Amino acid sequence: MNNGPSRIFLNARLACLTGSATEVIADGAVVERDGRIVFAGSAAALPRDTGTSEVFDCDGRLVTPGLVDCHTHIVYAGNRAAEFEQRLLGKTYAEIARAGGGIAATVRETRAADEDHLTTGALARVDRVIAEGVTTLEVKSGYGLELASEQRMLRAARAIAERRPIRVVTSFLGAHALPPEAAGDGDAYITEVCETMLPALAAEGLVDAVDGFCETIAFSPAQINRLFDKARKQGLPVKLHADQLSNLGGGAIAARHGALSADHLEYADAESAAAMAAAGTVAVILPGAFYTLRETRRPPVEEFRRHGVRMAIATDCNPGSSPMTSLLLAMNMAATFFQMTVAECLAGVTREAARALGLGDEIGTLAPGKWCDLAIWEVEQPAELVYPIGVNSLHKRIWRGK
Repeated sequence: MNNGPSRIFLNARLACLTGSATEVIADGAVVERDGRIVFAGSAAALPRDTGTSEVFDCDGRLVTPGLVDCHTHIVYAGNRAAEFEQRLLGKTYAEIARAGGGIAATVRETRAADEDHLTTGALARVDRVIAEGVTTLEVKSGYGLELASEQRMLRAARAIAERRPIRVVTSFLGAHALPPEAAGDGDAYITEVCETMLPALAAEGLVDAVDGFCETIAFSPAQINRLFDKARKQGLPVKLHADQLSNLGGGAIAARHGALSADHLEYADAESAAAMAAAGTVAVILPGAFYTLRETRRPPVEEFRRHGVRMAIATDCNPGSSPMTSLLLAMNMAATFFQMTVAECLAGVTREAARALGLGDEIGTLAPGKWCDLAIWEVEQPAELVYPIGVNSLHKRIWRGK
């Protein structure tokens, strides 16, 4: 460990997430070199010669991996506050969508916005995400629904990573909703997504994964199968908005394609849980949408536990069904609404969220070889991150060692 300068973080209460998420090393240390972790563990096991050029005293604070928000729609234009008011008066999400609201409303605003406007608007939200210790962020397209607008959205997502110290992973969500010009022809639109949009966007290097919305108000299982077959031929991983409003077997569809994740899952059943476990598909729990839409059907967390499905938690930041940027609040909601444990919540925004992005080998735990992304908190125990409502206890955020 003496082949160059490094940075050492001492006097830390370390939650490495390599074992139990609530296991804390009371006198821990992390050594970083060139942005990577070269040691994480008990200070008693710290090698004598670390070649350290800088020492950071954590002063007994809890140190976790940097948080990972693995499902967001954070690039968009406009807002849907009027729809929020409509829902308060009794309208359902599906009714609003069928009347031309919902995703279609944000599509109109987003198509009218240029790339700079999309980037600037997103950065204001991203800054709030960063302020809560998030070091990796997934960003979906899906509010353009035609090539040029989807392209602007994905370019804006890439621009976030150029203008802020955060890793951005992009998902192409062309199969989010039918655009008005499709005139209700879902099969023809999916052909456009598969044969025109996806190849063009992938060729430009704008796509890290392909997503879709499998639902009665969106796309059928057969249409999603076509999209995912095309994505896999392009060498791209897939993920799915699944079983949010009804049970179309979306979790099982995602598993059949080896999807990184299936997300929402309020109506998922035991069959989907078993299939996801066998495929290694992560269940991404999105309590913000459950809360905003005043849903009553909860994702089958107990089935996921029983079958051994990994569970992540994300904000689902979007202007309609989850207008929030707080991953800390998402943890509290997951615990309160779905009875997820402290260990599941913390793992869900670190280790399992990294798996949901296919990045488990690079981030999500504190282990040698991984990026040195840390969140240093003004607390001592993981439970103190989950139980407060509206409290941000972040002391310092470290991204790639800085």
